[in-house]
Amino acid sequence: MLDMQLMNDLRRVDLNLLVILDALLSEQHVTRAAERLHLSQPAVSHALARLRDMLGDPLLMRQGGTLVPTARALELAAPLTEALAQVQALLAPNRFDPASAKRRFRVAMSDYSAAIFLPGLVRVLRHEAPGIDLQIIQASREGMVEGVLNGDLDLAAGVFPDMPAELRTTPLFEEHYTCLVDPTSLAPNGVLDLPTYLSRPHVLLEMRGSGTPEIERALTAIRKRRHVAISLPHWGVAPQLIQGTDLILTVSSRGLMNIDARQLLAVPPPFHIPSFAFELAWHTRRGGDVGLQWLIGRVVGVLSADPRQRENT
Repeated sequence: MLDMQLMNDLRRVDLNLLVILDALLSEQHVTRAAERLHLSQPAVSHALARLRDMLGDPLLMRQGGTLVPTARALELAAPLTEALAQVQALLAPNRFDPASAKRRFRVAMSDYSAAIFLPGLVRVLRHEAPGIDLQIIQASREGMVEGVLNGDLDLAAGVFPDMPAELRTTPLFEEHYTCLVDPTSLAPNGVLDLPTYLSRPHVLLEMRGSGTPEIERALTAIRKRRHVAISLPHWGVAPQLIQGTDLILTVSSRGLMNIDARQLLAVPPPFHIPSFAFELAWHTRRGGDVGLQWLIGRVVGVLSADPRQRENT
């Protein structure tokens, strides 16, 4: 709930003034802003004077024949446009036209997730919803959940075994683990057995705050441990570390779709690691946000349309 002081401050704010400010910052010209809003020029000039008084800043300074935004105005421009778009969505929750919508979604994902569906999603957005912007944020599993809970994130893509009651998930696919090795480091039969797996050094992909890795839990279940020689917070360079070394990388299978099979070999782990669900997480309070639900549907659609993803399902 909002405290009383904040409620009193909000009562001073005329939403129409913010709409005029958005137009002024966009047009940087009183007459053009008035024409855009179907208002008279004196009405817009009067609104600008009220805005300057309310915000304690000139906002727009005249230089020659143009109005130049102040530092404070530039700071307000993007958040103001986004806030007005969210208010519009709130007042008309069942209307969303992707072709004309102008919104920015904040989506958390690892570079593994980005490699799987972000290129396809961006192509869909540029074609169907060119006014939709994405801000991609990298965070640990813990950071993703916290961000969705407090509203800093609209959506998070990942593995969420312990989900708070306030969050909902949309399943994307079932994933399993694969080991990546240099083929010259294996025995002639090309089999990776458990003694070899445990005796060799490993590369671990883990972001701080992501909890106990699933692989370590599976090893603990059979009372075994492995030696992690290199720990990385991101996927990008990991396969390159395997080539020409005795290192083993145990990762989600979809992350290996684009490896060079002539230089690297993907083999099954020599012990059972449970498969897991890869999901999109979002807050229950956003269930009525048609724009966000449209975006979730497009992510699902991108994955279902990719034949490489269907082969890994």
